[in-house]
Amino acid sequence: MRDHWGNCITHFDDGVAKFIMEYFADNNRTCLLVAGAGFDPRSQAIASILSTALGPRLKAVLIREERGQSDPILLAQAESNERAIRALVADVEVWTIPIFSETDNAPIGGTRIAERLRTLTPAADLTDIVLDISAMSLGIFYPAAKILLDRSEADSKLNFHVIVASDPVLDSRIVGEPASRAQPVRGFNGPNLQQSDLRQAKIWLPQLASMRREPLRRIKVAIEDVYKVCPILPFPASDPRRADALIQEYGEEIRGDWAVDARDFMYASESNPLDAFRSIETLKKRYDKTVEGVFQPQLILSPGGSKVMAIGALMAAIRYDLAVHHVEALRYDIVPIPNPVETNKKLSFVHVWLDGPIYASFGLAAPQGRSNS
Repeated sequence: MRDHWGNCITHFDDGVAKFIMEYFADNNRTCLLVAGAGFDPRSQAIASILSTALGPRLKAVLIREERGQSDPILLAQAESNERAIRALVADVEVWTIPIFSETDNAPIGGTRIAERLRTLTPAADLTDIVLDISAMSLGIFYPAAKILLDRSEADSKLNFHVIVASDPVLDSRIVGEPASRAQPVRGFNGPNLQQSDLRQAKIWLPQLASMRREPLRRIKVAIEDVYKVCPILPFPASDPRRADALIQEYGEEIRGDWAVDARDFMYASESNPLDAFRSIETLKKRYDKTVEGVFQPQLILSPGGSKVMAIGALMAAIRYDLAVHHVEALRYDIVPIPNPVETNKKLSFVHVWLDGPIYASFGLAAPQGRSNS
C-alpha cells in the first residue's frame, strides 16, 4: 500500500482547511487527533480547524513532552495551549511522556509513546486518524507516525493523515540543548546488515538547519565509517538565500570532516514533503544499483529544522527501512531573530494523506482529488 507515496494526495495552505471542512462534513466520519500540546505557538492551529469541521465527532490525544525542569515561561505557554485545545475539543486525553529516564537520563520518549499508542483502543466507528506534528519533536512524532500507519494499514476502513502548521523561521528559532550522545530514533534502526559478507558503505543525509551544528557533529561521530555525506538543503525555500546561508554556516564541516563535494548536495522543497521523499527515494534506488554485489548500501537520515521536509524523510525511512539518527534535546529555548518582521509571516499548512481506502485501487486508476504539485 505504500507504492502510492511518490504521488499521494496532498494539500497546501488554504487548501488544507478547505479539504478538512469538505471531507469531514460527512457526519459518518469521526476523527482521532494525536497532537502535541507543548509551548509551540502552532499547537492550537490544526485542532481549531478540525473542531470547527467535526464538533463532537472529534476526539484528541494531546502529548506533553516532559524534559525535567522546564523554563517557567515555556511551561506557562504549554499549559495555555493545552487549555485552549481543551476548550476547542470536548473529548480530550492528555499523555505526559517523559523524554529521559529518571535513573540514568537515557532517552526513552520514543519507547514511551510507542507503548501508549499500542494500548490505545479507538472507537469502533473511527474513520480517520490525524497526526498533527506541528508541536512534536522528531523523537516522538516519528515513532508515533509509524505505529499509527501500521494500525491504519491493518484496518481497510481507516484513514491516516499527517498535518503540519509549518513555519521554517520558527523551527530555526526553537533550539534544543543537545544530549550527550546520538542514537537511532525508536523504530528506525534500519535493516540488520550484520549477516552480509559485503562491506557496508554508508551514506549520511543530514538535513541542514540553522543552529544545529553541535547535534549533527555528535551524530557524525556516532556513525562509524561514513563513505559519503550528502547534506540536504531547503530549495526552493521561503527565503531564497536560506540554502546559501546554511552552506556558509556549515562551511567548516562541509570543507573539513564531511568532505562534501559540490555534487553531493541534495536539494528538497521546503514546502512540499513529496519532493524530499522522491529525492531520497531516487538516491536510494541509484545507490543500491551502483554498489550491488560489491558493497552493502546503507542510507542514514538525520532530519532537522523544517518539519515539512522531515515528513518526506519519514516517508522514505518507512518505505525503505532506512536508519534515522538524531540527538534528543535536554531542554528547549526560543531564540530571538534579528528581523522581527519574519515572525509575522502567515503559517503555511501541509496535509499528507498517507493511507486509506482511497488508495485501494492504486495502480488500476489514479486517485481522484489529488492537489499536490
